[in-house]
Amino acid sequence: MSSNPVAETVSSLMPRAKEELTALVAFKSVADFDQFPRSESVGAANWIAAALRAEGFQDVDLLDTPDGTQSVYGYLPGPEGAKTVLLYAHYDVQPPLDEAGWATPPFELTERDGRWYGRGAADCKGGVLMHLLALRALKANGGVPVHVKVIAEGSEEQGTGGLERYAEQHPDLLAADTIVIGDAGNFRVGLPTVTSTLRGMTLVRVRVDTLEGNLHSGQFGGAAPDALAALIRVLDSLRAEDGSTTVDGLAADNRWEGLAYDEEQFRRDARVLDGVELIGSGSVADRIWARPAVTVLGIDCPPVVGATPSVQAGARALVSLRVPPGVDAAEATKLLQAHLEARTPWGARVGVEQIGQGQAFRADTTSPAYQAMADAMAVAYPGEEMQYAGQGGSIPLCNTLAALYPRAEILLIGLSEPEAQIHAVNESVSPEELERLSVAEALFLRNYAAS
Repeated sequence: MSSNPVAETVSSLMPRAKEELTALVAFKSVADFDQFPRSESVGAANWIAAALRAEGFQDVDLLDTPDGTQSVYGYLPGPEGAKTVLLYAHYDVQPPLDEAGWATPPFELTERDGRWYGRGAADCKGGVLMHLLALRALKANGGVPVHVKVIAEGSEEQGTGGLERYAEQHPDLLAADTIVIGDAGNFRVGLPTVTSTLRGMTLVRVRVDTLEGNLHSGQFGGAAPDALAALIRVLDSLRAEDGSTTVDGLAADNRWEGLAYDEEQFRRDARVLDGVELIGSGSVADRIWARPAVTVLGIDCPPVVGATPSVQAGARALVSLRVPPGVDAAEATKLLQAHLEARTPWGARVGVEQIGQGQAFRADTTSPAYQAMADAMAVAYPGEEMQYAGQGGSIPLCNTLAALYPRAEILLIGLSEPEAQIHAVNESVSPEELERLSVAEALFLRNYAAS
């Protein structure tokens, strides 16, 4: 890679990039202002705005989105008549979870075993740095050949849809010929990957009630209907014996045609305990990229410590359903709601409330932008060909942008490979991936301008 001037420039910029990522990771920019001060998110947004201004961006602004957070926008004009590319990342992060579980403080970027550890290092503050590095490398080697818009979202992890609503209200702002979403990741370190599909999702709260109040389990247990037992039974109805998701009327037999995911590799990536079986049927890729997946995220019931011998009068759960491409999330929500209502036993009263929803996404991988990216990745990763993978997670903004700009090409790349452990303790980023992907993005912009 070093024989390429763009690659040489990026390599020379890596020490500065580490300093900048250290500064950005230090902001506790969790967009849950009940847990973390709003000032931390404001600080991160201002840092990015200042970085864009320093690179010559115009119209740099902190956009007040309808969910009460801010997204950072900037525009860098290119040559007259050039194409426009939108570069996306987000600066908000997941909470650190159990801080004692981190080997080093979550908001201090720390180098260990060749990786940089810190909350947001990969997801997705590293994505902000990837965009900056790519643009700096181009500026040092003949200039940026396209018009560039940058948008750094402030509440992606909360799923509140602030930027989506803002984009719908200001449809011209983010209009582009191609959109690069820097919030995905390589299938594994060193294997250049674009994410061609995303599962959608729906989130529901289900409540079951059976009694006017709790009862003594010795006096009434055995005949009095137990709401917690009813909830457990209806939740269990969402899975077949092998663990496959079973929602009445929802197809669960789709096949994944792209990159294969080795089962033993998946066990290692998912840190499955020895002797514990994987759930579901079909290939691993079928299960996590092409089929629905239900997860019980939480149950409200008495904790073990302090529990009394009582038949429970009411219980509730938060249920997530990941929806594969080709399935409408709103239709899946209706099927899930109907299933929960029909499968609740003993005539118990059941209520299902929708909390959130996002559509699945499938990219057109035959478009010129994908060829431009494939050629760029072949240079940035010598000896490797660009792979197409799915992603089980959801980025609802992709669908908003696809609906607003139906002619735009959308590519998903990023730093969140399995070793990054995003959303978990000890999140980290590979500096080699940051370097290579910054080179790939720079060369992509050059290739795309010439296509």
